[in-house]
Amino acid sequence: MAVIRLSESKINFVKDICKSFNNEPGEVINVLHKVQGEFGYLSAEVQELVAEELRIPVARVYGIVSFYSFFTMTPKGRYPISVCLGTACYVRGAEKVIDELKRQLAIQVGGTTSDGKFSLNCLRCVGACGLAPVMMIGDKVYGRVTPDKVAGILAEYNN
Repeated sequence: MAVIRLSESKINFVKDICKSFNNEPGEVINVLHKVQGEFGYLSAEVQELVAEELRIPVARVYGIVSFYSFFTMTPKGRYPISVCLGTACYVRGAEKVIDELKRQLAIQVGGTTSDGKFSLNCLRCVGACGLAPVMMIGDKVYGRVTPDKVAGILAEYNN
């Protein structure tokens, strides 16, 4: 397995973020949030660097990253798609929407398209149960989604 090395500019970026929070161990979530905002995900190397800079165990950083669903350890697509699988969405056909997304994008849940454009994930509740089934692309919420609407929604992002 190849070892991934962070570039000097990425190392400096992470160090600067840590410094902006005074290298305080209690700011680890804020640091991770800012770093993920820049890189799109938190690789093992980034987690190790954050732990080193904040003087905390790598296991603590990993525990936070793996616990909170907001954080991801794998790159997401430019347009991350999330489909709600809460009770209302599930009952109203969210699984069929997921199946159609998997078919059209040729990826599985948790995957990213080969061009890096879309990634597909599920979540538990968007809080828009009256619009079930719901899917999000980035921060944009789509309600009452059916499999036949998927192509039109994806077409909005094919610029």
